[in-house]
Amino acid sequence: MTDRRYEKLSWKIGDVAITRLVEVVLKAPINSLFPDGTPEQLSAHDNWLKPHFLDADGDMILSIHAFLISAGGLNIIVDTCAGNGKKLPLYPEWNDLNTPFLENMSKLGFPADKIDRVLCTHLHFDHVGWNTHLVDGQWLPTFPNARYLFGATEWEFWKDEEDPYESHALDQALQPIFDAGQVDLVESSHQICDEISLIPTPGHTPGHVSILIRSKGEEAVITGDMFHHPLQMAKPGWVDMADVESSLAEKTRIEFMQRFGDSETTVLGTHFATPTAGKIVSDGPGYKFES
Repeated sequence: MTDRRYEKLSWKIGDVAITRLVEVVLKAPINSLFPDGTPEQLSAHDNWLKPHFLDADGDMILSIHAFLISAGGLNIIVDTCAGNGKKLPLYPEWNDLNTPFLENMSKLGFPADKIDRVLCTHLHFDHVGWNTHLVDGQWLPTFPNARYLFGATEWEFWKDEEDPYESHALDQALQPIFDAGQVDLVESSHQICDEISLIPTPGHTPGHVSILIRSKGEEAVITGDMFHHPLQMAKPGWVDMADVESSLAEKTRIEFMQRFGDSETTVLGTHFATPTAGKIVSDGPGYKFES
């Protein structure tokens, strides 16, 4: 039987095709990401958080995946996960991975040499890992014919900032792309093609962006880590220990839900477990994720 956590999921937004490609699925206690959070505080939301996003023990289910997009004649990958062979001593679940990520991409119709654009919502290690792969001891661009779009604000922050995760993402996954001349530094509202644009969603990191997709009257948004988990729709003020600026991140989450809530906009969570996509719906004084 196919493990539903890893199954192929695809969506059509007008003429735009989006496919999820999972690298790994993790289980983690709530307080590993939200220090003040407990399962008991979420019990009123169990009807929509369980069983897809919280398990029976109240632990979070998190999916690390990329989105593959066909739009405007372009093949696009959004967020390139953790990558194979990256040394991540603080995160054993991601350390020195060896997954068939590229093989699975090809099976989905996206071979590495046919990718035209690489979009990174931000530059944390689990969103840039497959930017590069190891060839004869050297980190080289995985997507040789792609332009890699990094946020200018995001790069300005991280190029000199100490890496809190000891991930060596700068050396292993970012600088090699600059060395190869494949980087375009873009603004937070950059338009990629007629159907795809960036929207600023700062707070998780200074230059964090989400991906807005509009085609034939239909709309979707890929969140990046503005939301790590759907529980943040119920608890947008819970401090996320991975956010660079907590108060701004909370403000961004609330404004995003006010903008896209109770609408036909499909929301695709970058770490949301299967079924991954849904709508933001009013729930008492707050919101919930309805998949």
